[in-house]
Amino acid sequence: MNFWPPFLGSGISFKVIKQNPLVFKVRLKFSFYNKNYVGVQYGGSLYSMCDPWFMLILMDALGPDFIVWDKASSIKFLKPGKSSVFATFEIAPEQIELIKQDAIKNSKVEPQIDVTIFDDKNQQIAVVTKTLWVKSKRS
Repeated sequence: MNFWPPFLGSGISFKVIKQNPLVFKVRLKFSFYNKNYVGVQYGGSLYSMCDPWFMLILMDALGPDFIVWDKASSIKFLKPGKSSVFATFEIAPEQIELIKQDAIKNSKVEPQIDVTIFDDKNQQIAVVTKTLWVKSKRS
């Protein structure tokens, strides 16, 4: 995925920092190509760097008996991003188990998960809230 055109063109890269459950660290370079009109990180690029990760974590953790989709997202900008930024995408095993049990019990569930984006000085730049849609095939 580091060579997927939307990521490559935006300067987004990632690495897996833990398996089972997956944990991703995603970085967005600061460059001419993702600056907005006032010279800070473009909000669309900030959102784009957050798009698939929680869905991928749950798909991997829950396996083929569940359908997982992104349903909605929101972003709250806290301060201008004037450098490269990063975010760590992680879902605690206990939260994954809760989502799994809720999806089995209720057929589907829509968990909301937050991630904070930080700049190179470790200052909070934005918070993204992802709403996922998880359905059990067992129901």
